[in-house]
Amino acid sequence: MPAALASITPSRIAAAETLADVRGGALLDHAFDQRAAPLDPRDRRWTQELCWGMLRKRGWIDAILAPRTTGGLAKLDPEIVDLLRLGVYQLLEMGSVPPYAAIGQTVELAKRRHGLGASKLVNAVLRRVDREREALLPVAPTDPIDALALEFSHPRWLVARWVARWGAEETRALLAANNTEAPMIVRPWGMVREQLEAMLEADGISVGAAPLVPDSIQLGAGTALRGLAAFRDGHCFVQDPAATLVVRYAAIPAGARVADLCAAPGGKAVELARTAGEVIAADSSELRLTRVEDTVARLGLETVTPIVLDAREAASLAPCDVVLVDAPCTGTGTFRRHPDARWRLKPSDLAVMAATQRAILRAAAGAVAPGGLLIYSTCSLEPEENDAQVESFLADHPDWTLDPPPAGTVPATVLDAGRLRVLPQRHGTDGSFAARLRRGPA
Repeated sequence: MPAALASITPSRIAAAETLADVRGGALLDHAFDQRAAPLDPRDRRWTQELCWGMLRKRGWIDAILAPRTTGGLAKLDPEIVDLLRLGVYQLLEMGSVPPYAAIGQTVELAKRRHGLGASKLVNAVLRRVDREREALLPVAPTDPIDALALEFSHPRWLVARWVARWGAEETRALLAANNTEAPMIVRPWGMVREQLEAMLEADGISVGAAPLVPDSIQLGAGTALRGLAAFRDGHCFVQDPAATLVVRYAAIPAGARVADLCAAPGGKAVELARTAGEVIAADSSELRLTRVEDTVARLGLETVTPIVLDAREAASLAPCDVVLVDAPCTGTGTFRRHPDARWRLKPSDLAVMAATQRAILRAAAGAVAPGGLLIYSTCSLEPEENDAQVESFLADHPDWTLDPPPAGTVPATVLDAGRLRVLPQRHGTDGSFAARLRRGPA
């Protein structure tokens, strides 16, 4: 082993610590932001590629590792398994990493965190993977669901659900979309798209068109957003077209008093502020709300008021012309951004989330003035969290109706029976759902 490997690179330490936090229940984004904060932009980007890439390939990597570990992965310490996954991803997917570095650094990490015995195991397994790299492909399962789950590294139960709904070919397209790197897309604030483009290009940033939303801008891969003058000076904010379309679909009246429930990280509140007279951006988490406060301060938004409030207590905000319920959900429409989510979800989570959504939706209705609008949205693809919630609400509230937006508000391709339905495999964006519900007059 070269002497240089006696010290472990900060990037690999950050990757190991990020995954430890994720195993402890943290979300990948939040864990990475904390652990990678001291890194320079280049190392931060490398670490992100390693963590996100490994999680997107985790099922496939496990199929390579399992027959090369005595007794299989289930008998190993979960951290050792994650270190092995990181090592295999560097060996097989990161061409810039020499095999000696991928193996040696992972072995040193295992030694530092778990002792000599663990490092010997990691060394033996990774060297075997390296030796056998020409014959590593796992045997393809005969069951088509199992085959898709292995090829695209998704839990089988999710693949089975999607195949039952969309068929094998469209599900394949969705799985492939989930394994691509999500682009960074920004929205202009206080200027038009062309002005923002000019500012970004002056900073040497490549720009392009974003799907479905003509005035959004897609930035080149690897852009360090916080270093850009346009971002620091409050001329843009990050938002995927799937989220922008929720607000456009809402088609709120000018000057409206709007409550945005479950508002963090705040992008929809900003977008609502283009039209609303007042936006109350409420979230139950004081920590999450700091992201909204930071955005409000950076953009200089005087009409957006962040507050700590549980959405199930939304009636205290009455009367509002519009209430947006951006409900907590399984997030199955955002797997390309959050590859950890696919491994964290359990089938039972659908029922748990649906119960929470039902409670929030009913509470939010109490904050809507007569004749006002209630917008229910999620970033889920699952019927239990979307259409079933709307149908149940309408059945229990006969004075409410589904009220589609005016023609041309959003592209016809994302409308389905008056509801917004944005799908990664069809639209090249994150997934989102929304329903526009109108309360009857007093």
